[in-house]
Amino acid sequence: MQFAVLFYLFLAGNLYSHLEPVDGYKILAVYSYPGKSHYMMTNALIRELVESGHQVTMITAISLQKEDLGSNYTEVLIEPVYDYWHDVKLNLGAQHLFELTRMTIYDTLKMLEIIGVKTTEHALRQPKVQALINAKQTDGIFDLLLAEQFYQEAFLALAHVYKVPVVTTSTLDHENHMSQMMGLISPWSFVPHGFMPFTDRMSFLKRVQNSYVSFYEDMNRLLNYFPKMDAVAREFFGPVLGEVPKVKHMEREISVMLLNSHAPLTTARPTVDAMVSVGGMHIYPPKALPADMQVFLDGATEGAIFFSLGSNVQSKDMPAEMLRLFLQVFGSLKQRVLWKLEDESIRQLPENVMVRKWLPQADILAHRNVKVFITHGGLFGTQEGVHYAVPMLGIPIFSDQHLNVNKAVLGGYAISLHFQSITEEVLRHSLLQLIHNATYKENVQRVSDIFRDRPQEPRKTAVYWIEYVIRHRGAPHMRSAGRDLNWFQFYLLDVMAFVAAIVLAGILALSLAIRLLMGSNKKHRKVKKN
Repeated sequence: MQFAVLFYLFLAGNLYSHLEPVDGYKILAVYSYPGKSHYMMTNALIRELVESGHQVTMITAISLQKEDLGSNYTEVLIEPVYDYWHDVKLNLGAQHLFELTRMTIYDTLKMLEIIGVKTTEHALRQPKVQALINAKQTDGIFDLLLAEQFYQEAFLALAHVYKVPVVTTSTLDHENHMSQMMGLISPWSFVPHGFMPFTDRMSFLKRVQNSYVSFYEDMNRLLNYFPKMDAVAREFFGPVLGEVPKVKHMEREISVMLLNSHAPLTTARPTVDAMVSVGGMHIYPPKALPADMQVFLDGATEGAIFFSLGSNVQSKDMPAEMLRLFLQVFGSLKQRVLWKLEDESIRQLPENVMVRKWLPQADILAHRNVKVFITHGGLFGTQEGVHYAVPMLGIPIFSDQHLNVNKAVLGGYAISLHFQSITEEVLRHSLLQLIHNATYKENVQRVSDIFRDRPQEPRKTAVYWIEYVIRHRGAPHMRSAGRDLNWFQFYLLDVMAFVAAIVLAGILALSLAIRLLMGSNKKHRKVKKN
């Protein structure tokens, strides 16, 4: 361990000063959140950067070494992996993640705060990360800081340590506060909050809820979350920087934000050039399936159903009665079912059902016989389902999954079910509708055509904008002046107050004039009477 610390201190303090890239830029990447699904996008982007000739030094919670990225990739691994779900379940009083379906929006924001602060602190304590923070030589070592836009804001201080511009990547779709960071107002009247189960067609009451939740999050970030992350930044970067910029100011220094979204899966909304949609970066041409899966799907003459709840929510944690319900329904169907179920020793498995701990999701969805995708509504899986034009049965659990599934329902290519309300009849009817009602397939094919139709492949788009920011030294010409306004100026509250004051002053002046006129008339009548 001591050797490793000394090695990284030497690497950060001395060796980097002698390294010159053969071709390309030197990029410091920070992906400290240990969410496996997030690395689908991260892995694709880092691989594309390395293959484009750039040197990438990456602080990461999940190793990418098995990807064989070559000598242009240096990994600073965070060990051990932080068990953030333990903290979440402890704070929210949940026994398993299926209980998170009962979470309120306020629980979701609390969950993200716990995840963000805890995993960031854990990463910053690592000796290898400390070596990068306290490096003796920092000038000219890196050309750019590439960071994840996911509750890890303290790491933005690395841009001040190495004096480089920042590009961030978000595995989520647009979040309302992202627009504000980039100097833009998201209209709450038709832009739904990312964690609310709404679409862009909201009733009056939904618009009230959406406005309240959006305002609540803004205030929560300003008054509760930012002070906590500011404290983390001061603790770990204070000894190096002295005065550490506040998180809300460092956020405004981001040059470009790469978003895991693309039409028509994202709600049409106002945007700025610095917010670039690169959704679908993780989707590659399909690879050959393992032999047993290939045979299983090839033999599905009546079609196949693919069932996966992603990497966080595991089917093995499903309550026993719900597990029996799914197996009962699957066993009654003519279709074959391929299920990502982490317990392969399950008993009384129907003959038409195959379970595996892990499944190559995108490659399975590409198979011609897959007719339905049962999904939790994660953004990566939703994009894969759309890319391969597979109708979906959505069972959202938490976070943005509700919004993603609702968009699919609105698009006419999905049916949404509430986990606790699922019955055998409802599940069977929903699956048969998706299989036999051709409208669902037609709609998802139309959406797939739009999703695939873009001027440039998304990985190439992401690399272009990263190189663009470096070439133009942070690309300050793309920076919106809206970032420099105070919140009351940003929302035109000062203008509204001014207009209100003018109107009020006019009303008072008119009232006073009327009173004076009435008083004058009354005095005139009295004089005339006398």
